[in-house]
Amino acid sequence: MNKVSFPSKTPDQSSQLSRRRFLKTSTALGAFSFLPSSYVFGQNSSGGDPAPSGRVNLAMVGIGHQGNGVRKSLLNSGLCNVVALCDVDLQAEHAQEAIASHPNAKQFTDFRVMFDTMADEIDAVAIAIPDHAHFSVTMLAMSLGKHVFVEKPLAHTFGQCERLIDLAERSGVVTQMGNQGHSGANYFQFKAWFEAGVIKDVTRITAHMNNWRRWHGWGTECTGFPSEPMPEGINWDAWINDGAINPYSKRLHPQNWRSWFDYGSGAFGDWGPHILDTAHRFLKLGLPNRVTAVKLDGPNPYVFPQASTIRFDFPEREGMPACEVTWYDGQKNKPGIETEYGELVTNPETGATARESVNVDKPGKVIYSEDLVFQGGSHHSPLRIIPKEKFMDMRKSLPKFPQKNSNHYKNFLLACKGEEESRSPFSVSGPLTQVFNIGILSQRFGGVLEFDRESKKITNNKTANAFLDPAPRRGWEEFYKL
Repeated sequence: MNKVSFPSKTPDQSSQLSRRRFLKTSTALGAFSFLPSSYVFGQNSSGGDPAPSGRVNLAMVGIGHQGNGVRKSLLNSGLCNVVALCDVDLQAEHAQEAIASHPNAKQFTDFRVMFDTMADEIDAVAIAIPDHAHFSVTMLAMSLGKHVFVEKPLAHTFGQCERLIDLAERSGVVTQMGNQGHSGANYFQFKAWFEAGVIKDVTRITAHMNNWRRWHGWGTECTGFPSEPMPEGINWDAWINDGAINPYSKRLHPQNWRSWFDYGSGAFGDWGPHILDTAHRFLKLGLPNRVTAVKLDGPNPYVFPQASTIRFDFPEREGMPACEVTWYDGQKNKPGIETEYGELVTNPETGATARESVNVDKPGKVIYSEDLVFQGGSHHSPLRIIPKEKFMDMRKSLPKFPQKNSNHYKNFLLACKGEEESRSPFSVSGPLTQVFNIGILSQRFGGVLEFDRESKKITNNKTANAFLDPAPRRGWEEFYKL
């Protein structure tokens, strides 16, 4: 891969380049230069220790709620120092634990100012902010040679994912999406069972997430974005990021943003990466060629449906049969599972036995192959063969899989230090997210969307196709050109 270099400068001189001068110079050259790895990580970090012995100097972008959980999980590894805290709402109650925990970390409400101020003190960035804002922060971080941990879903649009995948490859930084189960038992079991041929010839998958969602109950009453007085201290321009401009309200910040098409990714973005990640990866599903809105309850132009059933059709690939994946969300919109796969139950009065249907109350999936049927939950939950009698017959012959592995956060930091490979890099998590990006367009526009896997375009709906890669708001185009 060819990279364009800046005119000769020492690392110290390069570190003084402002973000905007950096981007301007890069654009003029038709590409951009990545800082030397010895400069980005290790010898010139504020920790003073060379890689891989030193800790990773970490910037947190998003420090409340999920961001605070990510912060604590990364810290628990013992492999990082938090050197910067960035959040649009530093005065909020949900930000105070992180602030109190790191009194020496520099604080910012705008990630651009953070990188302008202290890029040379940062080795890696953890990003846990609303979906629509992932892209610009991640692109700038990678362009400066910073490793990135990005909460799921990877990005808000198909086109953003394309750019993230491309820049991750060009930059060579470590990348990880926060689908934590991809470092758990489900990952290692699926990998072992697939490689041993236990999981093969999969033709159908049902995935379901039927928990209450924040937009449930809004229904047709949602006719637009409400407006409320903004609390003091919020950097609303930074919150809007490159998205649509709408007024502040509690139905957007701090946690309701996931409900809106303009900012969130609904149940797909929230739970899809935890439920379908291993099937997508090891079955090499790639991108679908058709997505169908089978059912939409309470469709609304602003917020996600109250319930939806979306079917993805994946073609034959690499010797594997075509596969149909059907997604169910909504509290009462649960998939049916054939009784023949249920458990045998004995009637205490008659002594007769009969099978009862499999419980699907918790988020999860059922994977149907020509020979076996597997049921699993979300995140790290391992699969089980159903019905139970079939599993009992096979249990001694099933492949073993490793039980002691680094968790998702430690895996990322060890990868930053060159000691492991990240398990959910953008090359893996990007195409997975793109499946959900297309699924969201099905929820939004309904009907059938025909998708060309080669051109990566929706061929039968111009409006939906335009939403694969909508233009950013004015003034934020630079992140799309890196």
